[in-house]
Amino acid sequence: MPRISSVEELKALREQARRELQVRLGTGTRITVGLGTCGIAAGARETMQAILEELERRGIEATVNTVGCIGMCYNEPLVDIEQAGMPRITYGRITADKVPRLIEEHLIKGQVVAEWVVGRMAQEANNGPKS
Repeated sequence: MPRISSVEELKALREQARRELQVRLGTGTRITVGLGTCGIAAGARETMQAILEELERRGIEATVNTVGCIGMCYNEPLVDIEQAGMPRITYGRITADKVPRLIEEHLIKGQVVAEWVVGRMAQEANNGPKS
């Protein structure tokens, strides 16, 4: 990241981040792929590419991002799916060939693919700081 040298540059960066947040909140879907060394070794790059291609093929808008190692190396490639108002689901061992079914069932039909789930986190309400 380049060094910020003026207040104007900081304001522009803040506005860009604000716009990106609005896009992410507007689509309501965020997909995260673990791309740590263990994930890459298990095929996570191919999984990521398959996700991007499947979303484009089906015309689905979603924010797709990556993270490093999550600590469950034995379940790589790991894919998290978060949708507004729904629990965050972590799927394990999602290879590129499983992506079409994952997108079809989870994003289109709204059904969790139970046999691939390795974690589930309830949606928390953001009510600000506790008193």
